[in-house]
Amino acid sequence: MGFSLALLMEGIFAYGVGILIDRGYERFVMTTGSLLLAFGMLALGTVHSLNSYLLAWSILGIGLSGTLYTPAFAVVTRRFPLQFRSAIITITFLGGLASTVFIPLIYLMISKIGWRETAYFLGILNLLFCMPLHYTILKDAPPRDIQATKIKTTHMQDIGFLELIKTPTFLFLCVFNVFFMAVTAAVPAHLINLLRESALASWLVIAVPTGVGLLQVVGRLGLYYLERRVESHVINRWSTCLIPISILSLLIGYGNPIWTIIFVLTFGLGNGMLTIVRGTSVAQYLNTKQIGSLNGIIGFPVSIARAAAPLILGELWTVDYGYETGLWFLLIISVLGSISFILAQKYSLIKT
Repeated sequence: MGFSLALLMEGIFAYGVGILIDRGYERFVMTTGSLLLAFGMLALGTVHSLNSYLLAWSILGIGLSGTLYTPAFAVVTRRFPLQFRSAIITITFLGGLASTVFIPLIYLMISKIGWRETAYFLGILNLLFCMPLHYTILKDAPPRDIQATKIKTTHMQDIGFLELIKTPTFLFLCVFNVFFMAVTAAVPAHLINLLRESALASWLVIAVPTGVGLLQVVGRLGLYYLERRVESHVINRWSTCLIPISILSLLIGYGNPIWTIIFVLTFGLGNGMLTIVRGTSVAQYLNTKQIGSLNGIIGFPVSIARAAAPLILGELWTVDYGYETGLWFLLIISVLGSISFILAQKYSLIKT
């Protein structure tokens, strides 16, 4: 309940955060976000009632809206208008490594010293490290119109925000982001149960989630390698096909170790690459000058999809068919997401 509330708060504040970043207040946004995360974690460690618990998670959600990938991608796009894709790949690669380190570390801390003390540690970490880092580095925000001098578009870069969100490009990018977020949020939440149901060996049930996580990092590293050798639009298009292939492999070979390996490869690599594709799609195909606002308004339905998709997949589970109906649902929306992305490329407002 608390985490879902945080996701909702993140989505609600995403658009306002995007506007502030577009107007050059990125230092304020990310510094304040880190401060709120610190306060939220410290508050979480002291909760003794449902109301205080939900309040702490609400604060954390607002803090996340100013510090996670979406605002970070907007900031680097403004600061590196010609190299934003490489910058975003680097950020997500390091973010994957951070998850690899901190997930087992936090699990160990909770088991050794307790969850309240771990929450205090994370709050202090944000207060003493993340907040000063954002405040120190994010000074001298670039002029608002810097991108307009660097990138050619079929429309002027100063096209109105309301006009932009009425374009087919925006609609297709929105569908692409929402559908793929739903799939990539639903599968990990049910992966252990799904694999157990498929009668795989116990060691595979444990190994598969680990392999998926590692391959996400490998996918981002591979994307960095391919950037200098293959056109980014081609990479983007094929990256979106990996997730439907992964879901199809589960449906075809449910319980078969060979098909499970295919799933691990395609879902892990695809999920890792899609983080970059989603993070750069607005800047590559729609607009760079209003990147924060556009990412922010897409962020609200995306946050709803991220919170709702695991619940929907659970509701689609039945005694007679298990996860089969849910997997067909995920396959359909992932295919629609891929088609939407291809159409967004076709109607791109940015010509490079």
